[in-house]
Amino acid sequence: MKDIQSTPDYRKISLREAGIKDLKYPITILDREQKEQTTVADISMSVSLPHHFKGTHMSRFLEVLTDSGCRFTGSTIPVVLKKLKEALEAESARISISFPYFLTRRAPVTGAEAKMSYQCVFTGESNKDSEDFVLTVTVPVSTLCPCSREISKAGAHNQRGYITMEVRTEKESNSTFAMLWIEELVEIAEASASSPLYTILKRPDEKFLTEQAYNNPVFVEDIVRNVAEKLRKDQRVTQFTVTAENHESIHNHNAYAVVSWTRPASPENDSCI
Repeated sequence: MKDIQSTPDYRKISLREAGIKDLKYPITILDREQKEQTTVADISMSVSLPHHFKGTHMSRFLEVLTDSGCRFTGSTIPVVLKKLKEALEAESARISISFPYFLTRRAPVTGAEAKMSYQCVFTGESNKDSEDFVLTVTVPVSTLCPCSREISKAGAHNQRGYITMEVRTEKESNSTFAMLWIEELVEIAEASASSPLYTILKRPDEKFLTEQAYNNPVFVEDIVRNVAEKLRKDQRVTQFTVTAENHESIHNHNAYAVVSWTRPASPENDSCI
């Protein structure tokens, strides 16, 4: 049968990306406690398209994905990208895997157990000069306003906030990036806010968390600085962007702050933006 995609195109326009997106697919990822966890991801895959090709072969994306076994880490994604480039005769390839990650959380006093979900994204890119892998984790937290606590005779307003960390780690070999557990980023985020969130709370747990938040007030500016301080100390981390956003309880708008950092060549040049 005639291969229309491979026929010549005479407009001489190369495409940065061509591929598939919003594919719902079961995947397996590493779990620090259970070794592996199966979840459902929203996957986008693309390659660059040279100007002389009319189109790319969309079915080959699914073939590469299926052949991979759908087990994704910072070491397997570069392999998938390499196979994409080979199968589609492309100079560059990109994949984005967005998924909910579930952890069993135990209430701080009663120990009541339930699952909590955290939205995560694996983003990988490969071209003829370099490879890139970014782990993104969004963690819901509780925050209590330092200003409100300072000026009020009783109580202080609090709200649900979200901390998003986009992290690059050190490249250990041609196809492996240093392992950073999702659980580690969840722990860093929760330790940087006023208090964590839980799925099930009994009255003793609510009392504990209310008092914990009251004793640990933070602005969104405090949160991103707290996270940045912790991530900079981790030698596996080479670059990050941290965003904190509060869904304000006494305003009709949200508050947010962002900080970015790249590990410098020398310690004296170490600064965040």
